[in-house]
Amino acid sequence: GTVVLLVRFADLLPSGPIASRLRPQLISHNDKIPLTTSNLTRFHSRGPPNITIADYLRRIVRYAAIEKSVLLLLLIYIDRICEIHPTFTISSLTAHRFIICAITTGSKALSDIYCTNTHFAKVGGISVVELNVMEVEFCQMINWRLAGSVDILQQYFVNLVRTSSVYATLSPHSKNG
Repeated sequence: GTVVLLVRFADLLPSGPIASRLRPQLISHNDKIPLTTSNLTRFHSRGPPNITIADYLRRIVRYAAIEKSVLLLLLIYIDRICEIHPTFTISSLTAHRFIICAITTGSKALSDIYCTNTHFAKVGGISVVELNVMEVEFCQMINWRLAGSVDILQQYFVNLVRTSSVYATLSPHSKNG
């Protein structure tokens, strides 16, 4: 087996591998996909926000006190929704609203203690009414599959570790451990 050592756990956060999964090249590519009534969702904003995804994630982590595993759940949610709804894309018009909604919902699914929707909405820069409506649509889009098993969370974590330079993996027989 492999032992995963975190060099800096904080680097799992916004500027690290999670934000890189939502990298500007992917967003830019998805922005070129024409909007039609069939691929328009409640997550679409009228225009792109003036905050980077990494800074937006940092803001949420700082002011909403979410558990780190909720960030892994965010990635799981992206994969699940895109699998169920192939026309859904994370673009400059959907990323931020999707992120705040997924983190709000994921916090409720995974944590015993979490912020209110009013607080998440304030942190995310949207109205609580918008967040509530998006949360219902999100739950329906994901077929209410909100939980992430320990095995799935571990799998996503290991995949993040493998693609990041801020982590080290050691075999159990390594002299470095």
